[in-house]
Amino acid sequence: MNDTFKHDHQHIDNMLLNGDNHLTQRFESSKLEDLTCIRCNDGFGLNEQIVNSGGQVWHAECELCNKKLADVGFLRNAGSQNSSLMVVHSSGADIMNDTFKHDHQHIDNMLLNGDNHLTQRFESSKLEDLTCIRCNDGFGLNEQIVNSGGQVWHAECFVCAQCFQPFPDGIYFEFEGRKYCEHDFQVLYAPCCNKCSEFIVGRVIKAMNANWHPECFTCELCNKKLADVGFLRNAGRALCRECNELEKAAGAGKYICHKCHAIIEEGHIKHNGDSFHPYHFNCKRCDNELTDDAREIGGELYCLRCHDLMGIPICGACHRPVEERVITALGKNWHVEHFVCAVCEKPFLGHKHYEKKGLAYCEQHYHLLYGSLCFKCGNSCGGEVFQALGKTWCVKCFSCSLCDKKMDQKTKFYEFDMKPTCKRCYDRFPTELKKRISDNLKEREVDTKDTIRR
Repeated sequence: MNDTFKHDHQHIDNMLLNGDNHLTQRFESSKLEDLTCIRCNDGFGLNEQIVNSGGQVWHAECELCNKKLADVGFLRNAGSQNSSLMVVHSSGADIMNDTFKHDHQHIDNMLLNGDNHLTQRFESSKLEDLTCIRCNDGFGLNEQIVNSGGQVWHAECFVCAQCFQPFPDGIYFEFEGRKYCEHDFQVLYAPCCNKCSEFIVGRVIKAMNANWHPECFTCELCNKKLADVGFLRNAGRALCRECNELEKAAGAGKYICHKCHAIIEEGHIKHNGDSFHPYHFNCKRCDNELTDDAREIGGELYCLRCHDLMGIPICGACHRPVEERVITALGKNWHVEHFVCAVCEKPFLGHKHYEKKGLAYCEQHYHLLYGSLCFKCGNSCGGEVFQALGKTWCVKCFSCSLCDKKMDQKTKFYEFDMKPTCKRCYDRFPTELKKRISDNLKEREVDTKDTIRR
């Protein structure tokens, strides 16, 4: 090669993989502290591009005409650059606080954009003390060298610490001093979103004992994004401030104003089925601010005074105007559906009712409270009844307790176990039993004519 100008025009990227392997030299150290550029005598940054040729090293911009050979390639000439590149810039991903910093770069780009704040000076142009950080072997005179963070590797040694494969597209991540390809780094260290179950690349929200994408961390009720506005924990749920207030109000049995969405502490009015602070409205007639005794008529709100002046009947139950069919009872007016039994609260709907002490009752509960119940069927006794032995029977239910033979006002019966027994059944009792009954209860014949009341 001394007298020959070999026209071997190649791009440096190609020469990275095709060094002059027959010019191999072994080195015994992995330190770059004694390495300087042969031309400018300056050291190299920790991740700076280095041109290695014939055991001498250059900055990429320091050869002859000052053109950057790393960008344009070069012609092989005797005594001139016959090199491969010593390249790779360190890249990585740090997990800091709540942020997963995805700061990966392509190795080709990093050739020319070193971390200038990590500059270190070297004082020698010899590679004799340089060895691969992984296998501890030296480098050939023109062999490709990977330089990252002040440490050097053979190209085949610069691989993922997990799968031992080269980094796809030159992208890698560094964590705790080890380098990983993107896939393995995500599997090993990247947080997983609690909502979508995908790896989180970029900002991480740590909340509710889980990790979230910012766009996935939302209010469970209204789906409002909470990453930048904060949240409140409510029954194991992440809620925005507004929804939390609504939940608290609902739990305390208070109303929420449909207009201002604030809790109604005292007094509310209903309008179109919703609750409001009274002061949000004015009387339709006098235009005064309303209070909680306001009334609604035909979809319009009136103060109590104006409402009473309009002469519309007021329901005795809900105290609202009766605009359709009205029932008048107990000295009051009622909506049809609001005039109900005082006990079971079922509307009478036009059926018979009973009034007692200012209250209305259905037939069943009136007789239950103020009437008589049949000892046999348990129903209220209407009309004629039989009263005997301190009990009451419907006329149709008064019968012998043993043979169930119906008895009337002319039938004679005997008392047995505080129940009526016809004479025929009584006569069939053993003599000893009849004597015992006679001794204990004193047999008596009852004439039912005197027990009927109408």
